[in-house]
Amino acid sequence: MKLRLHSLLAIALTGMLIGCTSSKPDVENVPEIELYNKAKSELENGNIKSSIKVLESMDKNYPFGPYSQQVQLDLIYAYYKSADLPLAIASIDRFLKLNPTHQNIDWVIYMRGLSNMAQDDNMIQGWFNVDRSDRDADYAAAAFKDFTYLVSSFPSSQYAADAQKRLVFLKNRLARYQLKVAQFYTKRGAYVAVINRVTDMLSTFPDTDSTKEALLLMRNAYNELGLVNETQKVDQLIQANLENMPKEEQRSFLSRFTSVFNGG
Repeated sequence: MKLRLHSLLAIALTGMLIGCTSSKPDVENVPEIELYNKAKSELENGNIKSSIKVLESMDKNYPFGPYSQQVQLDLIYAYYKSADLPLAIASIDRFLKLNPTHQNIDWVIYMRGLSNMAQDDNMIQGWFNVDRSDRDADYAAAAFKDFTYLVSSFPSSQYAADAQKRLVFLKNRLARYQLKVAQFYTKRGAYVAVINRVTDMLSTFPDTDSTKEALLLMRNAYNELGLVNETQKVDQLIQANLENMPKEEQRSFLSRFTSVFNGG
């Protein structure tokens, strides 16, 4: 009786082990070309999650195979499309480190810019038209750096034109953030901090509306500190900007100017 129980137990354990083994994806015995074609098909059909599973298995089991670089590139795209942005950026940084001279390096940098830009975006706030230009701008700054590098290092890239358009948007986004910081310092009477912040804006984002508006805060800060010469220099800069503005923009600018000095 005991012998029979031991035999049954052994058979049951063997069955469990076989079941566990068969539940794992058998990628080692599948030709790499078949796996890649399956991953590519899933990706093209919009089955991103399924594609990622196959690509990750290939990346793990065939790290030096003929498809290894393309698998890594497809994973970058798949992670981005699935909104797994931190993993997309980690994969991008890994690829850049391992393949710094790859022929598609411009696309990889472009994807890093897109991924950083997507992390800066808040869809819910966009739906409800909420102005959150005061939110942390680290991801926007990272995207700005990525696209700037792409445009300067690969000016003939097919992605350069789109990157240039995104740089305009990001420049205004970053300038609005700096303006919010300068306004924060103004309310607290930290006038030296205001001057330093606006000076940086003039150096980095001189042609944005936010920087032009920030000049009013700088002028106010110098005035509060009793620095007459510096106040006059900012007045000249404000006047130069006014002369180059359409009349409607001039009225809006002067309205904000008045608001600053009336404690608005």
